[in-house]
Amino acid sequence: MSLQTIDAATARRLVAEGAVLVDVRESDERAREHIPGTRHTPLSALKPVEAPGAKAVIFHCRSGARTGANAGRLAEAAGCEAYLLEGGLDAWKRAGLPVSTDRKQPIEIMRQVQIVAGSLVVLGVVLGLLVAPSFFALSAFVGAGLVFAGSTGWCGMAKLLAVMPWNRVTRKAMA
Repeated sequence: MSLQTIDAATARRLVAEGAVLVDVRESDERAREHIPGTRHTPLSALKPVEAPGAKAVIFHCRSGARTGANAGRLAEAAGCEAYLLEGGLDAWKRAGLPVSTDRKQPIEIMRQVQIVAGSLVVLGVVLGLLVAPSFFALSAFVGAGLVFAGSTGWCGMAKLLAVMPWNRVTRKAMA
């Protein structure tokens, strides 16, 4: 089942008329930036949206890709008329609509993984070229870890980064 996508202006109008806007991103993503007044129901813990009297439910993620890929699950969770915010939070911001930002919160874990993994691959290549070829193993190890994470859904680097001191702010804020 697919849900109809609507633009940010239409979503704002529907919210003003009684629709509920639901953020399906994970807590670490939402902590740094979110649309004020949205409900938070992470896709990983999706449950039926309780919105008595709501005319409709509008789901959003950061870019619209996650909600689009999970439209069937979201439609089942809505329990009433439902829509997807086309372009997600990014489109909402481009439309000049209000967003609440907390720069004290760390960037999302997956972006941290991308930064660390990319840095380790580049470091392995540079050290392999300049110091000793055995440093190429670092790049191979990180690449293998990324393949494993992509194929199993379990990322050791993300688990490690989640317990780092700078990420404890998000966990405390979400408690």
